[in-house]
Amino acid sequence: MRLDKFLAEQSGLTRSQVGKTLRSGVVTVNGAVIKSGATQISSADHILFDGELLQWLEAGQYLMLHKPAGYICSHDDGEYPTVYQLFDYPLRNKLYSVGRLDVDTTGLVLLTDDGQWSHRITSPKFQCEKTYLVTLADPIENHYQSAVEQGILLRGEQAPTKPGKLEIVDDYNLNLTISEGRYHQVKRMFAALGNKVVGLHRWRIGAVILDETLDEGEYRTLTATEVAGFK
Repeated sequence: MRLDKFLAEQSGLTRSQVGKTLRSGVVTVNGAVIKSGATQISSADHILFDGELLQWLEAGQYLMLHKPAGYICSHDDGEYPTVYQLFDYPLRNKLYSVGRLDVDTTGLVLLTDDGQWSHRITSPKFQCEKTYLVTLADPIENHYQSAVEQGILLRGEQAPTKPGKLEIVDDYNLNLTISEGRYHQVKRMFAALGNKVVGLHRWRIGAVILDETLDEGEYRTLTATEVAGFK
């Protein structure tokens, strides 16, 4: 890897800023001051940035995040903060979210640098189940459960949703389990039933359940068992 690319990933600096930093002579590789960003480095090298040892981040990162409202699951859209800003460098630059949650939706987001693992979760052919706690504006009606189990035709779609599962919590709250990821699917399902979603919180993906000890904005590494559940 080029030294300037490594420094940018580690620090969040732009390539231009990295170049100025290198020219100032504060970067050493194996004890020697290096000013060329084109210098090739590897994980065996001892790299100091202004006296601080930089650590190589190993491939194979698997994390769960308790996403707060107001954050988006993309790297930048210029309007909202991104979930990646909740991570320090260099982890911030290595991760991508496994699927997305809307900006106002809270709860479980999985992040990784493993494309094949991500595909096992997001590909429609695997039908990975996801469970949401849904809060509605109006009381739940008796026919909602059968409608979800049979599939609901969404506005602008030609085929109904795949059968889902509905568990009523109280008059306004329910747990909804679906195995698809259509655009704004949960909100559109209840709009089709004549209601409105006013709160949405995802708490399960496959066998992985959001860790209740995580506050909003906090994350942890998945256990080996949790990772293996999607392989």
